[in-house]
Amino acid sequence: MGRSGLSVSRLALGTMTWGRETAPDEARDQLAAFLDAGGDLVDTAHGYADGLSEQALGSFLGDLVEREDLAICTKAGISRRSGDRVVDTSRRALMNQLDTSLERLGTHYVDLWLVHTWSPDTPLEETLSALEWAVTSGRARYVGVSNYSGWQSAHAATLMSARSIPLVANEVEYSLLSRRVEDEVAPAAEALGLGLMPWSPLARGVLTGKYRHGIPADSRAASRDYPGFTSRFLGERTAQVVDALVIAARGLEVSPAEVALAWVRDRPGVVAPVVGARTLQQLRTALASESLSLPPELVQALDDVSC
Repeated sequence: MGRSGLSVSRLALGTMTWGRETAPDEARDQLAAFLDAGGDLVDTAHGYADGLSEQALGSFLGDLVEREDLAICTKAGISRRSGDRVVDTSRRALMNQLDTSLERLGTHYVDLWLVHTWSPDTPLEETLSALEWAVTSGRARYVGVSNYSGWQSAHAATLMSARSIPLVANEVEYSLLSRRVEDEVAPAAEALGLGLMPWSPLARGVLTGKYRHGIPADSRAASRDYPGFTSRFLGERTAQVVDALVIAARGLEVSPAEVALAWVRDRPGVVAPVVGARTLQQLRTALASESLSLPPELVQALDDVSC
C-alpha cells in the first residue's frame, strides 16, 4: 500500500451493497469466493447501507475467516440523516464513527482507516488529528484519505508527516471512463507514497457492456436507491469506449469487465481496485481478471480511445 509495509491483494472486495441490495447469505458467498481466490482486502464504510455493510462483514469474522487473515478498510465522514447525505469530518464525528464501526465489525482495530471525503467546513488539522488519534490509540494500523484531489492529499500528507504518521492511501474514482486522477492525483500519490485504491473501476457497471442497448430493469441504474448513479456515463463518448472495450474482450475471449479491471489494476500507482458486486456471478467475473495480462498494444488502444 504505497510506500508502507502493508501488503494486500491486487483486488479489494467492495461492500457498499451489503445489507441493502446484497442479502447476508449472498454477501457471505461473495466473501468466501473472494478468499478462495486469494483476496484479503475488504473495503467498507461507516455510511454504507446505514451500517448494515459493516455489521454483515463483522458477522463473518471468526466464522468464515479469522480476523488476522483479513485486511479491513473502513471510512468515516459521510453518513445518512433522515435520508440525506451528511458530510462531517470534525474530530468528534470521525472519532464517534470509528468507534461505532469497530463495534459493528466486532474488532478492536481496522487495518486501514480513511477520511471518506474532503470537507471545507472543518479545518484540515482537526480532521487529521482524528487520524493521529486512531493510530496512537491502536484503533487503526494505517490511515489515509478518500476522494482527495492532488493538492488536498499533498497538504494532508505534509501535515501528517510532521506527526510521524504517514498517509498510505487515497481511494478515488478511477476507470477507463474516469481518468481525471491522472492529471494531479496520481502524480501526487506517487510523490507522496500513497497507494491508489480505485473505486467504481467498472464505471458503475457501464464498462461491463450491459448498458449498450438500454437500462436493464435489474441494474443499479434502475434502482431507486441509486438515482442517477450511471447517468453521466451514458453518452456518445461512453459508447465509443465501451464498443472498443467489447471488441478487445472478444479478441481475448474474455469479458469486457475483465479487460476494464486489468487495465485500471495495472495503472501506475494503483494498489487494489475496489470491486463491488451485487451478485456472486458478477464477483466471479471480476476475480477472473487477475489471470489476465493485457498486451501493450491493446493497453495503448484503450488509452487512446478513452483519453
